[in-house]
Amino acid sequence: MAKRPKKSQKSRTNLQELVAVTLAEDMEQAEEYKTLLEANDIPTTIREQSEGSADTAYGKAKSIAVMVPEDYLDEAHVVIESQDAYDDFYDFALEDEDEDEGDFDSELFEDDF
Repeated sequence: MAKRPKKSQKSRTNLQELVAVTLAEDMEQAEEYKTLLEANDIPTTIREQSEGSADTAYGKAKSIAVMVPEDYLDEAHVVIESQDAYDDFYDFALEDEDEDEGDFDSELFEDDF
C-alpha cells in the first residue's frame, strides 16, 4: 500500500497566520474592505462565522471578519483608517454643504431696503 504524501506545511501555516483586521457589518462592507486592501497589494480573505452565544430574533448572529496575513496587519489598519477618515471628511463636507444651501437660499430672497 502506497503512502499518501503529506500535505504541505506551507498551506497550513498560511491559514494560521491570518488575522482579523476588522469586522464588517455586512458582506457588502466586507467586500469593499477586501477591494480596498487588495488595491493596496494586501492579500485579503473574508471569513464569515456564526456566533454560538449571540442569538437574535432571526437566528444566530454572524460575524464577518476581514482577514489578512499577520505580516500585513499594520499596513492594513493604516489603509482602512485612512479610508474611513476620508469617508468621514467627505460625509462632513456634504452635510456642511447641505446646511449652507439653506442659508444661501434665504439670503438670495432677502431685501435690503
